[in-house]
Amino acid sequence: MPRSLRSARGGKPDTSGKQGQPKSRGRSLAELAVIVGVAIGLAYLVQALIVKPYKIPSGSMEPTLEVGQRVLVDRIGRGSPEVGDIVVFHPPQGAVHEVCGAVAQPPHTVTFGKAPCSQPVPEPASTNFIKRIVAGPGEWIYVKEGHAYTAKSEAGPFKREHDPYIRPCGTSPECDFLTPIKVPAGHWFMMGDNRGRSDDSRFWGPVPTNWIVGVAFATYWPPDRIGTL
Repeated sequence: MPRSLRSARGGKPDTSGKQGQPKSRGRSLAELAVIVGVAIGLAYLVQALIVKPYKIPSGSMEPTLEVGQRVLVDRIGRGSPEVGDIVVFHPPQGAVHEVCGAVAQPPHTVTFGKAPCSQPVPEPASTNFIKRIVAGPGEWIYVKEGHAYTAKSEAGPFKREHDPYIRPCGTSPECDFLTPIKVPAGHWFMMGDNRGRSDDSRFWGPVPTNWIVGVAFATYWPPDRIGTL
């Protein structure tokens, strides 16, 4: 078939362009639709797999993060999380009721002034929490006046965390868990920066690595709080 269509009345090629324009517009609209669809798909893919936004639901991370503030979380990560990272994670089942206890340790509530929870309930909840990692796998930890003290062995020496970012605990009873516990292998001990008003690992135990969703690395709302973490 010849590449140039001929008019019905003459024998000359139709050069008016009247037949080609609708096809050109239709093709352009189709290409635009594909581009928009791909862009939207990539945006969802990035959010689902790489970076995800989260809204701070409570005051447990004040003064670092305020209620309603929004953060970006790296879901791929830099490898293993580190002490000092602010992370989004799934807490253990029963965390909202401050239940502590693994399979070999029946669920119970911890006693203020004694040991923090050393083993979580073994099933994760579907909700998300955001806290700061204060101790890593194999470390020993106790809490005094809201400050985390850690060591490589039970014999110490224990070193207080460098924590200028926290809101002091005051006289709240959850400020003191003075009997050291060992963080299990593959687990991380989480605490909120608002030490007197945070539901965290003191009450329901360290969190397994595979329950961590990602590391919060920046804030993007409100505008006056934009920055890195």
